[in-house]
Amino acid sequence: MKDVVRIGCGAGFSGDRLEPAGILVENGNLNYLVLECLAERTIALAQKRKAADPTKGYDPLLERRIELLLPLLKQNRVKLLTNMGAANPVAAADKIIEIAKRLGVSVKVAVVLGDDVLHSISGKETAMETGKPLSWSGEILSANAYLGTDTILPALESGADIIITGRVADPSLVVAPLVYEFGWSLDDATMMGKAIVVGHLLECAGQITGGYFTDPIRKPVEGMERLGHPFADVYTDGSAKISKVEGTGGIVNLATAKEQLLYEVINPYEYITPDGIADFTTVSLHQAGINCVEVKGGSGQQKPATLKVSVGYKAGFIGEGEISYAGAHALERAQLAGEVIRRRLNHRFSELRIDYVGYTSVHPSSLANNRKPYEVRLRVAGKTATANEAAIIGEETEALYTNGPAGGGGVRKYVNEVVGVISTLLDRKKVQSSITIKES
Repeated sequence: MKDVVRIGCGAGFSGDRLEPAGILVENGNLNYLVLECLAERTIALAQKRKAADPTKGYDPLLERRIELLLPLLKQNRVKLLTNMGAANPVAAADKIIEIAKRLGVSVKVAVVLGDDVLHSISGKETAMETGKPLSWSGEILSANAYLGTDTILPALESGADIIITGRVADPSLVVAPLVYEFGWSLDDATMMGKAIVVGHLLECAGQITGGYFTDPIRKPVEGMERLGHPFADVYTDGSAKISKVEGTGGIVNLATAKEQLLYEVINPYEYITPDGIADFTTVSLHQAGINCVEVKGGSGQQKPATLKVSVGYKAGFIGEGEISYAGAHALERAQLAGEVIRRRLNHRFSELRIDYVGYTSVHPSSLANNRKPYEVRLRVAGKTATANEAAIIGEETEALYTNGPAGGGGVRKYVNEVVGVISTLLDRKKVQSSITIKES
């Protein structure tokens, strides 16, 4: 049993940079590397890719990440835990084995299965966001339960070099190796609460090292172009020290840690995960050195009887059109263009949005700067049931070139199918997990 376990987080979302993970493995003296690459929409979109091609459905950057990391992981004896399996973790493992053979590297991959619960969803379940039955949402594409540490432990016990999952709770990728290494009981609510705190602090990678934190005026951070990702030294009592590789950009301080601790937290007294319900109000943070924050405290309640399920469904199509106006009276010309499109399309679209990017696209007009912009980009978007109908938005925007007002340019038009995401709860007894092993 180890006295301290060092875990690094090399990715906080699917499109995250590749090189910080390599730096962590090569120079971070890690025991474990975590790549957290799933969000609610990410897995629904992955299900669409899998439906189109049964060999796909895993993270689009999996191949590039593994090609970079696999030799480093083996050389430095670092184990990898990642949810890059998305909608198809078995295919992801097969791809990892294929890459390993091509690189001449032996690897053992454990696949965690069981999060796909589409067969258990009737459509009559209550949506957490609306209180209505799921069936109102449209055709259901996917349903993935948030699995926890109990499903990952058998994969760790297998001695695998890489553990790949589908949908698991983000902190569980960190909680699981801590439970495995320290022998903590899954029924110890206090230790689970402490571990969840550490997992939550690490899970967004560059956010805690200054990425999402930075404001060049109020909160400047140096070296953003080479932002380092975090690692945590976790001790047997559940305390931890968060830091980053020396020489990388960014910063780890009380402010970055506090912002990450509260990120996406609705109720700090009850942060609900499959592993337990953590109480963040009992956490204390201390600056323990340059780019080093000590984390103590944290407590919790027993894990809930239900698991959150993320449900993806077909939600129609969005058509978009964009055009720019610049120079004198740019705003007035953009507003006239927007009004022209509104009058032409309002009767065809129940959901039609017109934005003036650079003026009121993010904040409403009541909050906007009263000074008129020298340039503005008109964006029109409408939602409808068919792709052909959605395409009319872009067509009407493009027609502004010669149908006025004057001076429009840089038209772009898009049609995208919309995957809606909604949540429900499922009795955890209905979710059966398993692992499968792949070796090169």
